[in-house]
Amino acid sequence: MADTNQMMDFEAGDEVGSSRWITIDQSMISDFGRITLDPDPMHVDPDWAAENSPFEATISFGFLTVSLLTHMMYSAMKRTPYVHGTPSGHYLNYGFDRLRFVAPVKVGSRVRGHFRMTDRALDDAGRWRANFHCSVEIEGEDRPALVADWLSVWVPPGAD
Repeated sequence: MADTNQMMDFEAGDEVGSSRWITIDQSMISDFGRITLDPDPMHVDPDWAAENSPFEATISFGFLTVSLLTHMMYSAMKRTPYVHGTPSGHYLNYGFDRLRFVAPVKVGSRVRGHFRMTDRALDDAGRWRANFHCSVEIEGEDRPALVADWLSVWVPPGAD
């Protein structure tokens, strides 16, 4: 792992690290469903899921797991996401080259992200374009919740 807390300090092939564990509880799942206007009972109705779901419990929305990647990346980098009063630049999501939901995350499960930089390039505007391989581990499970190739851009102060 690189001795850094900035994206542009990692090289292709560097392990960024692993995040802290996050517990996916029903409140988090239900709030995500409410905010995204998705009332799917597989996720938000524990009684329905207990009777009708093949998982016998509610499961996280796949997009909830994806939405935690930014938090997990900051945790893996051991850095505070937003440094106030310092012109430190900013990260932008650029997209995904590949994203797969491999295994469901049952309510009450703990997950953590693992990150490795696979490519990095400086563009003509002075921005770092970086690709990260990501996997989200489910504690105690053999298969990950998701695997992805995540594209990001680091925009240093003054670069547009």
